[in-house]
Amino acid sequence: MGSISVLHIDLFQSGKNLSDFYFNTMKDHLVTSHKHIEKPHRHDFYVTVLFTKGSGIHEIDFQKYEVSEGSLFFLSPGQVHSWELSDDTDGYIFFFSQEFYDMHYVNQHLRNFPFFNSVGFSRKLQLEVSDLEKMTNICKEIQDEYNSQFLMKDGFILSLITKMYISASRQFSKDYSNLDSSASISYFKHYQDFENLLEEYFTTEKSISYYASRLTISSKHLNRITQTVVKKTATEVITERVMLEAKRMLMYLNESLVEIAFRLGYEEYSYFVRVFRKSSGMTPTQFIKKYKS
Repeated sequence: MGSISVLHIDLFQSGKNLSDFYFNTMKDHLVTSHKHIEKPHRHDFYVTVLFTKGSGIHEIDFQKYEVSEGSLFFLSPGQVHSWELSDDTDGYIFFFSQEFYDMHYVNQHLRNFPFFNSVGFSRKLQLEVSDLEKMTNICKEIQDEYNSQFLMKDGFILSLITKMYISASRQFSKDYSNLDSSASISYFKHYQDFENLLEEYFTTEKSISYYASRLTISSKHLNRITQTVVKKTATEVITERVMLEAKRMLMYLNESLVEIAFRLGYEEYSYFVRVFRKSSGMTPTQFIKKYKS
């Protein structure tokens, strides 16, 4: 098996003094960097894309999203993505490393924003006209600052990015929860804590009881939280995270299927195949043929 490429932020830089931050219009980005995005690939940085014009399909971690005016996408390091876009596509795109964000926000983890969680949340937010105008204005401010030589420009850029992410998080919370405000905040916080634990232990711990115990809540309550926030059971969230990693490994690791299954905590390869097929609708071998042919 060949491995999928991992793109580094330096690949997109052209002499800018912010080596850990990149900004461009989508129109220019697609011209200058088109050779990097024709095939599925991964990044080692965070990506945000706002489409103000055009149409197409954006595939993120093997899930297809429709692209249209007002589509706002968020990608975390390690995610596999590719897109097919119309010739009139435009908008804004920016990347940054974890280190760049940590310069001013060491106590604010990017994974606390719902759209940067591993599973459960969509990576796309479809904006209404008024919200699109607000996000576009923020992007224009970032663009002006990026092209300037103002004092403390990196700090100002970070404040604008965080403003955008907080606004997007509020929209996500409205879309994903039907609880009253105080309960919604509590459930979201518990779900984020669950996701953080899951990210650390999913290869070795796959039972609801383990995560519920670590969160000092009952398994029933954890299920209530996940069903309310992402409309899925806790078991479904756990399985989705494991199977997502399985797909990524199948794409970019030069290891046998048995070795990959073992890495993910499955001592019986046949059981891994059954879980994969139930989750994906195909076997690991069929998945490889589909995405790596």
